[in-house]
Amino acid sequence: MYYDKELAKVKSLYFKKIREFFDAKDFLEVEVPCMTPTVDPEPAMRHFETSFENMYGGFGASGEKTPMYLVTSPEFQMKKLLGAGFGDIYTLARVFRNSEAGGGRHNPEFTMLEWYRVGATYKEMMDETAELVKFLAREFEAEKLNLNEKWDRKSLNDLFIEYCGINLNENREVALLKKAAEAKGFDTNACVTWDDVMYKIFLNHIEPKLGFEKPVFVYNYPASQAALAKKNADDPFWAERFELYINGNELCNGFSELTDSAEQRKRFEEQNEVRAKEGRTTFPVDEEFLSSLESIRLPCGGNALGTDRLLKVLLGKDTIEDVILFPFEKMMGAGAGGVISAGDNNLKN
Repeated sequence: MYYDKELAKVKSLYFKKIREFFDAKDFLEVEVPCMTPTVDPEPAMRHFETSFENMYGGFGASGEKTPMYLVTSPEFQMKKLLGAGFGDIYTLARVFRNSEAGGGRHNPEFTMLEWYRVGATYKEMMDETAELVKFLAREFEAEKLNLNEKWDRKSLNDLFIEYCGINLNENREVALLKKAAEAKGFDTNACVTWDDVMYKIFLNHIEPKLGFEKPVFVYNYPASQAALAKKNADDPFWAERFELYINGNELCNGFSELTDSAEQRKRFEEQNEVRAKEGRTTFPVDEEFLSSLESIRLPCGGNALGTDRLLKVLLGKDTIEDVILFPFEKMMGAGAGGVISAGDNNLKN
């Protein structure tokens, strides 16, 4: 029996404090569905697929089955609410990612905190994220995390120069980046695209070193890896996306949100083309989502934060299984070793 009542009490308080933080700022908490007929076509994502069995009519012919998917993120639904004029909103949503289990960092079902602030950019979202983490750290007495110092903010390219001696701006073609990586002795096996090479270097030689002295926001990711984010006005090769790292743990994924429906459609189509080339399921475009983007009149910032990963960091636990009441591996009777997530693209050495 691995159920932990004390952990349940801690998590209950944890979610109360998250709600307290956003309620004090006049955010509206909203509910979103866990199962939808359309999903984000992100190529690296693997979805849990099911179907609605239409036994009594009303959605076509009786007996028909409609494909449905467990959501990997509440973003589509949240942006539909933004388009409907809901204003500043947040949700604590259950989300599901197939093939992601183990390694101390992944559970296929987890709780995501996602929030949107009207009028904000990714810079303001970084400020608010730091404020939230510091608020929670005080509640859970996480003094060892050096949160009171000014947090670092470093662009992805700056990190490549600092840790690897590679300037991504000078190596924007796959052949150039491969050559630069191999000159530094980095393995590029299994890498086909520029993104593959970049991500493998980052995963193996940069990410494990981040956020140990103090938290660091990594910002300006390639637009090719930020399909829902606004491109940087000065250089559209980069997108206004950020992630927060503490003690080597990636905790969130935030954007200046893309609200151009035509550009968003183009990016979805490009993602589906990648999925088709890989022989994987492609998905119809969520037309309601695109229509909602046209109704968002002001700039908007958003962030998605993994609550289990953050709690693991705040409590000083070694693995994500230590902060989940029903960890997947124990439910399945698996050992503690686990598998690297599909999201890592098999690029970890």
